[in-house]
Amino acid sequence: MQLSANQQRVIGCLLEKQSTTPEHYPLSLNALTNACNQKSNRDPVLSLSESEVQSALDELVSLRLVTLDEGLSGRVNKYDHRFCNTEFSNLQFSSQQRAIICLLLLRGAQTPGELRTRSSRLAEFNNVSEVETALDGLANDDYVIKLDREPGKRESRYMHLFADLTIEATSQPTTAVEEIKNDEINELLAEIEELKAELSRIKAHLGL
Repeated sequence: MQLSANQQRVIGCLLEKQSTTPEHYPLSLNALTNACNQKSNRDPVLSLSESEVQSALDELVSLRLVTLDEGLSGRVNKYDHRFCNTEFSNLQFSSQQRAIICLLLLRGAQTPGELRTRSSRLAEFNNVSEVETALDGLANDDYVIKLDREPGKRESRYMHLFADLTIEATSQPTTAVEEIKNDEINELLAEIEELKAELSRIKAHLGL
């Protein structure tokens, strides 16, 4: 399953609102657009138009990941996900795993500690170890991947694997792929500087 950035945001919002505001779910186009552009609990913060959200919805409907409840007698159309935990989906997550996937779709790569802090309205985690256990289960099924720990950070981040990685790598300046490449380049540059310094010492010793 390879979702575009807008498709990820739409699915993430539908998962979130289904849990946090079930009385207003399924969502209208207007409500979903507001959810996609929400300034809290989103990274990056977006400014999508209704037409852009509608385009993502149409694509998801064609992929059978979203269903449209057409309003009758003047009622507004509503949208419901079939992404996971439905009779139509192959993806069946525990409540904790579902919360993690929702957060990763909405906020990108995160550490277990961040996921625990941000999941209070979606699922209950008694400690970070429970988050790590849920992540291990998702990783074993190839739904998430553990990234290399960043310098100076105590925890590694995890990212979901529902993205179109080709699009992600070309459209986002701080993808995991680019971070790895940058680290390799920095190491090579450091080695070159060390070789230059060594060469300078040898020349000085030889009087060149």
